Amino acid sequence: QVQLVESGGGLVQTGGSLRLSCAASGRTSGNYVMSWFRQAPGKGRVFVAIWSSGTTYYADSVKGRFTISRDNAKNTVYLQMSSLKPEDTAVYYCAAATYRGALYLHLDDVAYDYWGQGTQVTVSS
Repeated sequence: QVQLVESGGGLVQTGGSLRLSCAASGRTSGNYVMSWFRQAPGKGRVFVAIWSSGTTYYADSVKGRFTISRDNAKNTVYLQMSSLKPEDTAVYYCAAATYRGALYLHLDDVAYDYWGQGTQVTVSS
């Protein structure tokens, strides 16, 4: 079992920045991929970014603005968000899954075994 706890959400103005954190605990020694998803009001949960053994991949909507990173010593994954837009407003979730052999297999939320509770990000216009 892996437990995930997100933090760092909040209210920010358009063009501002936030850094989300996801602290992992429990059985974290396996080959896990770590990702961020988000869910806007009235919409489904969508992929934002993934980290897997140093390789990263981003949704087109955040490419160039968001950066995912991992501190292995702290078992923590970060999502640095810059140039935020009102359409980035959502609940952001951290997720973990055992690596399935290719990143494209982890772009859907059904591929994940473990989820955090979510953290709200609101970008005001």
